[in-house]
Amino acid sequence: MAPFALAGVCDTHMHFYDQRWPTAPTTVLTPPDASVADYRRVTDALGIGRTVVVQPTTYGLDNRCQLEAMAQLGPQARGVMVVNSETSDDELEQMTGLGVRGARFHMLPGGAVGWDELEPVAERIADFGWHIQLQLDGRELPSRLDQLLHLGERLVIDHVGRFMPPVPVDHKAFAALLKLVDRGAWVKLSAPYESAPDPSHRYDEVTTCVQELLAKAPDQLLWATNWPHPGQSNPPSVDQLAAMARRWLPTAELQQKILVHNPAQRYGF
Repeated sequence: MAPFALAGVCDTHMHFYDQRWPTAPTTVLTPPDASVADYRRVTDALGIGRTVVVQPTTYGLDNRCQLEAMAQLGPQARGVMVVNSETSDDELEQMTGLGVRGARFHMLPGGAVGWDELEPVAERIADFGWHIQLQLDGRELPSRLDQLLHLGERLVIDHVGRFMPPVPVDHKAFAALLKLVDRGAWVKLSAPYESAPDPSHRYDEVTTCVQELLAKAPDQLLWATNWPHPGQSNPPSVDQLAAMARRWLPTAELQQKILVHNPAQRYGF
C-alpha cells in the first residue's frame, strides 16, 4: 500500500527496545530489540516524517533507551517519558530541551508510577509545558473521572480509551471518555488490539468508538502505530496499519488534520 501523500505525518506513540539497557523490576513485558533502523523501515513505508517516542513499561523510570533513540531520530522527534514527584527540575528541564513534552502514566500491570503520583507529577510538569499521557483500562474511567477532569487539555488518553473488552458508545465508560474530551482531553487513535484481538485487523467495535470521537472532537485526536506492537502475537503489518488509518480517516481533510495538524499542535513541531 502506498505511503501517506502528506508532509509532516506524525506517529504519536511508539517504543524502542534494546537489551543493552536494564529492565525495571516492575516490568511484565520484555519485547525483543526494536531499533531506530528497524523503525525507519516503517516510517519509509508509511510516509511518516515525525515521531513521538513513548517510554515503555519495560524500563520503568529509566528513560535512557528512548532518549538515545530520540537523539538518533533528530529534530523531528518528540518524547513522552516516565517521571515521578522525585524527578528533579534539572532533569525535567534537560528532557524538555531534548524534546520531551509529556509524562506517561501506565495504570496497568507493569507501570512504574501509580495513581497517587498523578496530581503531584501534573503540578511538577506544568511549568515545563508537559501534558499527562494516560493508559488504563477505559472501563475504569467512571471511577477516576473526578480525578481526571481538572487536567482538561493537559490530558492525552491512549488507544481509543483501551476499553477491555470494547464497549458500545452508549456505555457509561465511553460516556466518561466523552466527558473528558468535553473538558479538552485528547485521544490517540491507536492499538485497537489492546481492547480485543481481531485476526482480520478490522476492529469493528473500536472503529465505532473512533467514529463517535471523530464526530465529536476531530481537533483533539491523534494517530499512532504503537510499533513494535509489544506483547502482540499477531501484530498488524505496515499495510494493515495504513488500511486501518485510511478506514478511520476516510477523507483528505481528516487525514491532514489528525495525521499532521493535530500532532503539530500537541507536540510543538
